[in-house]
Amino acid sequence: MAKSFNQAIVMGNLTRDPELRATPSGQQVASFAVATNRTWMDQSGERKEAVEYHEIVAWGKLGELAAQYLSKGRKVMVIGRLQTQSWEKDGVKRSRTEIVASDVNFLDGPGGAGAGAAGGAAAGAAGGAAASKSDDVVIQDLDANQNINLDDIPF
Repeated sequence: MAKSFNQAIVMGNLTRDPELRATPSGQQVASFAVATNRTWMDQSGERKEAVEYHEIVAWGKLGELAAQYLSKGRKVMVIGRLQTQSWEKDGVKRSRTEIVASDVNFLDGPGGAGAGAAGGAAAGAAGGAAASKSDDVVIQDLDANQNINLDDIPF
């Protein structure tokens, strides 16, 4: 029998402050959006850039922590599952695909300095763990014409 797999990972910057709400049953839920950038060279050699916006929903303690510590412009990595919701408004069918977060990693500290993490078991147990500057990861886009030397990979 074939298995199913639904996981999304995005890393980018918040486009707005998280909005924390409570359901009628008292469950906390935070919603925010993350923008990701992609750059490439077109056939004429001109550098192009595109931005994608991802709607994020974080439930429970994870949502509370996101609302408490995140703000517009902060860099995060979100891991979760894709979920599509559909509804009808004024006779027009609408739908929205969002990422339901299972883990939110804070990649910079308040004001862009330092680093921290919260999510999954860490959010429930410790409320987030501080990380040192040496834990920061720098991700660099490679030009399409640049070759990767497999001997440079350390594993």
